[in-house]
Amino acid sequence: MAVSRLDSIDLNSDVGESYGSWSLGDDSAMFRSVSSANVACGFHAGDPSVIRTTCREAVAAGVMIGAHVGYRDLAGFGRRFLDIKPTDLANDVVYQIGALQALAAAEGGRVAYVKPHGGLYNAIVAHTAQAKAVVEAVKSVDPDLPILGLPGSEVLRLAEAAGLRAVTEAFADRAYNPDGTLVSRVLPGAVLHDLDQVTEHVLRIAADSAVRTIDGSILKIRAESICVHGDSPGAVAMAAAVREVLIAAGISTAPFV
Repeated sequence: MAVSRLDSIDLNSDVGESYGSWSLGDDSAMFRSVSSANVACGFHAGDPSVIRTTCREAVAAGVMIGAHVGYRDLAGFGRRFLDIKPTDLANDVVYQIGALQALAAAEGGRVAYVKPHGGLYNAIVAHTAQAKAVVEAVKSVDPDLPILGLPGSEVLRLAEAAGLRAVTEAFADRAYNPDGTLVSRVLPGAVLHDLDQVTEHVLRIAADSAVRTIDGSILKIRAESICVHGDSPGAVAMAAAVREVLIAAGISTAPFV
């Protein structure tokens, strides 16, 4: 596959998702490959000690910190849809950003963007009321905070309308439906594990602004950032392979801010 053209792209990963004695992922190892860290803010995963340690490691590694806000759903890891009132959702998002801002500042860092997590991320692709709540929450905290989301999503449309920066994202390790949404995790083939498949997927995104969807069709998308999930089996090796294949293609990795 011919590769060109982007000089640089951001690589992000979901981190800080351990909780108490429950450990998930190897964040410090991920920071050797990614340029942005979506730090869990305590509602779907993470606790104050985990969050602060994650911010300390991100600052030391020179990795940009983002607020990975989600539904208040520790039991479901934030991957279930919650039919929450928009005012309550907005307040929950404000709360999570504020908590991360304080813990990041305590380690000499700052929150540079917001990325919704899991069930909330998928809901606000089309759920206008919840998307509006997220946008209003972010704007009320800091109108200079970009929102990271799926191309063509309702949340990014509303973010732009509200004067916020909307940053488009693609996924290195997820399969796509023909309409540009992510294949549900409950379906087979939703999460990609084969490194050759993942690197081919990433090169198509970075070089051709396209993905091969679950039915084999090619969908044009434009992404400023690519996500490699930190909780997937082999995540560290996958992130390293993604970064290496991009660099080999002449595409460096750097934060989008």
